[in-house]
Amino acid sequence: MFTFLRRHRSQSQSAPVPTLGAPRQGMQVATFAAGCFWEIEACFREIEGVRGTRAGYTGGTVRDASYEQVCEGGTGHAEAVQVSFDPSQVSYQHLLETFWRIHDPTTRDRQGWDFGSQYRSAIFVHDAVQMTEALGSRDHEQESVAKPIVTQAEAAGPFYPAEEYHQLYFEKQGRGGCAVTIEVPASHSSAVAAVQRPGGTGPSRADRSHPASATLLS
Repeated sequence: MFTFLRRHRSQSQSAPVPTLGAPRQGMQVATFAAGCFWEIEACFREIEGVRGTRAGYTGGTVRDASYEQVCEGGTGHAEAVQVSFDPSQVSYQHLLETFWRIHDPTTRDRQGWDFGSQYRSAIFVHDAVQMTEALGSRDHEQESVAKPIVTQAEAAGPFYPAEEYHQLYFEKQGRGGCAVTIEVPASHSSAVAAVQRPGGTGPSRADRSHPASATLLS
């Protein structure tokens, strides 16, 4: 069902995408949770029109939660990625289509070997328009999936950036870009994607015990 691909940033973008700061005028923000935020961030950074990304924690009740607290499962947070994008170049609908392609939305609180509510599938919407599009996109995706989709769609709340060593993790590790090939047509119609899904998104929790250098690549 899925084609295994790997490509490097030089094949897709001429300049690196920066980490997310305050949204610039004309930009919009989207927030997604789909398992380990390392690969999710890398995938969205491959899309032309994405102007910035940030890995972090959201959907829970603990302020300024740490990675260790989130992993313990008591914060209610999900690992998530905020995406700043230019709607004149890429639509929110296209980001949603990418979201469905880069993880398994039918597994509750799990992606591959990563278990726990912090790895849940969720769309955190920033306004009523995004909620309408997210729900419609989920219904459309369900038509092509046999198992029930468990993805939550809820209003975005406080977003707490993850520790610096989690930001741009794959780039720091020299592991290239996302395992997805995506084309954005001028009409903002359906994406063309061939996705690597090796049983989940990114390495397992056991592989994440050794932080990378905290120097951001931008």
